Amino acid sequence: MNTQVTIAGVTLNNPVMTASGTFGSGMEYSDFVDLSRLGAVVTKGVANVPWPGNPTPRVAETYGGMLNAIGLQNPGIDVFAERDIPFLKKYDTKIIVNVCGKTVEDYLEVVERLADEPVDMLEINVSCPNVKEGAIAFGQKADCLYDITSQIKQKAKQPVIMKLSPNVTDITEMSKAAEAAGADALSMVNTITGMKIDIHRRKFALANKTGGLSGPAIKPVAVRMVYQAAHAVKIPVIGMGGIANAEDAIEFLLAGASAVAVGAMNFVNPYTTVEVVEGIEAYMERYGIEDVTELIGAVE
Repeated sequence: MNTQVTIAGVTLNNPVMTASGTFGSGMEYSDFVDLSRLGAVVTKGVANVPWPGNPTPRVAETYGGMLNAIGLQNPGIDVFAERDIPFLKKYDTKIIVNVCGKTVEDYLEVVERLADEPVDMLEINVSCPNVKEGAIAFGQKADCLYDITSQIKQKAKQPVIMKLSPNVTDITEMSKAAEAAGADALSMVNTITGMKIDIHRRKFALANKTGGLSGPAIKPVAVRMVYQAAHAVKIPVIGMGGIANAEDAIEFLLAGASAVAVGAMNFVNPYTTVEVVEGIEAYMERYGIEDVTELIGAVE
């Protein structure tokens, strides 16, 4: 039984990875999860300088999910390269670094710094507001997405995954723009913009007013977008959004995802990722599937 998948020339032991921002760099979870059991660890967003993040409160629970407005708090590329990469190199898993920035120059600085580091792929988070575009996320305008993708591809030594925002009218337009600009793969979906109000205090539950909705509540939207994108482009799509168990992950694979990422459920059950890996293996055994790639896009 073969569980390996290859994305942009990088072969993963299995199609299960972590979703950026829900797993740190794996240190916090290594007591619960053997990181070598995962296809890849996707790190929390890394910027060119330390980011303090947004004011608190910045997390709120909702039906079937959670809202977060962390604001991509991170210690910056220097600390990440010195502390996190050597930690992850101890495990038999691929390292995918999530890169964030406020301007194209910010992104390029991190991408260039990572060129000589032993990491396998870069995931570019284009959902940060683009200051020059009047705080529109790079991932919400096709021409902006094309521009930043092509500039990053010129500098990157590793394959580039563009992480797309679901907060758009047409995900296929964005997918095609990223592909046309040279992206090696796509990952989707990022969080869906939401809001919660405390009716007793008559105040917003988050200091930021709005936050990103993640968790099981967004899964049907995510599956639909992954299906649309996978049928619109020729590059691999990594699916995420509300995966709580192996059944959810298999749904994404059948929709056309070449790999999947587990996010919010890591907070609920730190063993989720490995349980998804084991569940996919059990499903393959049950249905006599020799190679996990047989499942990719196999919905009829």
